[in-house]
Amino acid sequence: MAEETEKQEAAAQDAAATEQQFIIERIYIKDISFEAPNSPNVFTQEWEPDTNLNLNTQVNPLGENHYEVELHVTVSVKGKDEKTAFLVEVVQAGAFMIKGYSQEQLSHLLASYSPGILFPYAREVISGLISKGSFPEMHLSPINFDALYAQNQQEAQAQQQAEQTPESENAEA
Repeated sequence: MAEETEKQEAAAQDAAATEQQFIIERIYIKDISFEAPNSPNVFTQEWEPDTNLNLNTQVNPLGENHYEVELHVTVSVKGKDEKTAFLVEVVQAGAFMIKGYSQEQLSHLLASYSPGILFPYAREVISGLISKGSFPEMHLSPINFDALYAQNQQEAQAQQQAEQTPESENAEA
């Protein structure tokens, strides 16, 4: 009897696993911008770049089990004189079919796993634009989207707890 129950549980787990799907339907550039407002003067100065990287993601539902994930990457570099040497903005996007996951798993796939898939594409586009702008090569380091996701989850939980704490407790502390 116990053996039969174990077989049924294993079959149920196998069925659930086969129903889970994560399919990359498309990866594409949605928006792109390169600006070098102080060229060619910036090329006559000693190159001591001050680099700023900004990342953001956006999820757009496309229909049942279909999602667009946008990875917004902005790289701004200032020269020694604090003037902008260049500014690159790329929105790398992907269309994904995601089916059979719990809400928590879906959230992780959309906010962490999918941007992790998109980032190498954005990194390549950014590197190429910078080179075509006649600036020294720039290779963005890999990003741990799982760590960023975990950090955002912790911050959201802390904020939620702070909002739930009655004001009388805050006044006593």
